[in-house]
Amino acid sequence: MPASWWIGFNLLILVLLALDLGVFNRKAHTVSVKEALGWSAVWISLAIGFGLWIGREMGRQAMLEFYAGYLVEQALSVDNLFVFILVFGYFKIPPQLQHRVLFWGILGALLMRGAMIGAGAVLLAQFHWIIYLFGTFLIYTGFKMAFGGESEIEPEQNPVIRLVRRFVPMTTKFHGEKFFVREALEPGGRIRHVATPLLVVLVLVETTDVVFAVDSIPAIFGVTRNPFLVYTSNVFAILGLRSMYFVLANIIGKFYLLKYGLSVVLAFVGAKMLLSEIMPIGIGVSLGVVAAVLVGSVLLSLLIPNKQAAEGDGH
Repeated sequence: MPASWWIGFNLLILVLLALDLGVFNRKAHTVSVKEALGWSAVWISLAIGFGLWIGREMGRQAMLEFYAGYLVEQALSVDNLFVFILVFGYFKIPPQLQHRVLFWGILGALLMRGAMIGAGAVLLAQFHWIIYLFGTFLIYTGFKMAFGGESEIEPEQNPVIRLVRRFVPMTTKFHGEKFFVREALEPGGRIRHVATPLLVVLVLVETTDVVFAVDSIPAIFGVTRNPFLVYTSNVFAILGLRSMYFVLANIIGKFYLLKYGLSVVLAFVGAKMLLSEIMPIGIGVSLGVVAAVLVGSVLLSLLIPNKQAAEGDGH
């Protein structure tokens, strides 16, 4: 890809983020469902428009690869939403502060995903056999997601959080949307810079995103090997994640079959990688399978009552 494409795309994203934080969301506030729906529509529209531009500049195949990658990453980011809900509930983060944490968390995620995508592209270019390792890993991850049971989030056991608390003085009070403040930790003590609980939450959001990226980065390389398409589809999926959280936070539990849909998607992409040399699967077929599985799992979740949830409500 021309260097100008990379530079132009990143400048576009920086401008959009600056407008988001500096203009539209300059003041901390509780994000309403209506506002979140509006922003979700904006990010999805931008992704669709960018895909059309890709189609004009690179052809229909590249456009379908971008859309398939975007759909896969958007679907896999649902797991992040569950983590956000658990973390914000655990630390009792006020609704008006959640947007700021997600903004900086997603900005950090963009930087880390970019580095991981670059590393993955280099490895695939130098060692072709890694595609089979990625494929096997995705099938294993899909199986584990479907049958491995639910894992609890335990912030106090996170080694990064423990490291931060060991070396960074912290206050137990929130100070608006600030991550650091100047105050004395003890009555009459020395006034110094200390971290607020909001910093702990931000660090936890960042570290859990790295864990999820271990699954999602190999998955998107199963859809397209073009680093530019991998990166841009990943970025658009992450940018829409924050708005999606505020839209789905109260209803995401209803999609109880979605995790099985995601496991099927991971296994399908893994199999596609393993069969890439023997029986290549076209991008049109891949896009159709991924979309059908995800839509089907959501619809079935709504149509078929969740017996476990019903039994839980009955006790």
